Amino acid sequence: MTLAGQTAVVTGTAQGIGRAVADRIQADGATVHRADRDDLDLSDTAAVDAWFATLGPVAVLVNVAGGVVGQTHTPIDELTDEAWDAVFAANLLTTRNCTRAAARTMKPAGYGRIVNIASGAGRSVSLTGIQAYTAAKAAQIGFTRQMAHELGPHGITVNCIAPGLVLSNPSTQAQWDSYGPEGQRALVERIAVRRTGIPEDIARGVAFFVAPDAGWVSGQTLSIDGGHSLF
Repeated sequence: MTLAGQTAVVTGTAQGIGRAVADRIQADGATVHRADRDDLDLSDTAAVDAWFATLGPVAVLVNVAGGVVGQTHTPIDELTDEAWDAVFAANLLTTRNCTRAAARTMKPAGYGRIVNIASGAGRSVSLTGIQAYTAAKAAQIGFTRQMAHELGPHGITVNCIAPGLVLSNPSTQAQWDSYGPEGQRALVERIAVRRTGIPEDIARGVAFFVAPDAGWVSGQTLSIDGGHSLF
């Protein structure tokens, strides 16, 4: 399962899932280039293209960057265009830009592994009630399928992970805290393994998808949520 000799890009690495994914891929032998919004505006096409041009051929890309950009639930009739667009930029434009840039070197090499980190919200509803987040994550899942179809003939697999509730950053911790003891207990009871997730749970799934041996797995969305999606 070694990634020795491969160059990888992981986005959203300042904390939580992104950091755990980058650490895991690096431990598996890859040279990992990390990017976060404090370092680079991944929704800026020109900036992303310029950065990728400095990296050389990329064999592995994991699109983790995203989130709710500090938003909380706003009723749809009060929602602004700016709030909606900010969530789509953080989640979907970043994925598009990095995938496009990585494909330019993966296609000539005839090999690549791309993993998109979506959310259970993209397969159901958002516990936060943020409409744009649910829509963007559903779009990420659709984008995964389309890219698997388009890039497969070039030896590139594209897969997706839809995490459940992972306490990985201030936003998810605040969400968890807002439920209070009773709400937390009720949520955990709807998770088959009776616990919330940790970033390493997601990193292990990514490690499978990016492995050289996973070459016949593509276009899949894997729920890593402790069995929450069973209920």
